[in-house]
Amino acid sequence: MVSAAPNMKKIKLPLDRKTREKLRAGDVVLLEGRLFTARDQAHRRLVEALSRGDVLPLELRDEIIFYAGPTPVPEGKKSGSIGPTTSARMDPFAARLAEQGVAAFIGKGPRSQEVCRALAENGTLYLVAVGGAGALLGSRVKTIRTVAYEDLGPEAIYELEVEDFPVIVACDLQGADIHNSNS
Repeated sequence: MVSAAPNMKKIKLPLDRKTREKLRAGDVVLLEGRLFTARDQAHRRLVEALSRGDVLPLELRDEIIFYAGPTPVPEGKKSGSIGPTTSARMDPFAARLAEQGVAAFIGKGPRSQEVCRALAENGTLYLVAVGGAGALLGSRVKTIRTVAYEDLGPEAIYELEVEDFPVIVACDLQGADIHNSNS
């Protein structure tokens, strides 16, 4: 278990609006609770379902979507490696899903200014996890289960229960972005 350093904030999920408003770009956060994984194909299906007026396979309000696909769980472990994928690939879907009340997206790398603005307008944070630290992040997963689109394999939507899951606030609700010095 990691104990939080003075500059780290420990947050129990779900991530409510009041807590999101207090977080600032650059804050280091340790998450505890439930979040969901979803990559490119799952995002496409979610947005297509919304476009058809279908009910989504999970409620997105105040939830966190982690741009990741877990590796198979090794024997004796609770999770395999699970690292963030490049967030820009989800940019075409981000605003539409943020409109559904998503609290935050977790990925790696910068987002366009347009996406960060759309997220802030919808009360959605963008958080980054360290790329290449999939084994560390996997060690913070307490349980994992498939919740939607099982046919997508590692790109299915998984529910993770995490503890001391480290992320950094990249885009906050005030419009600040750690990847853009002009914000």
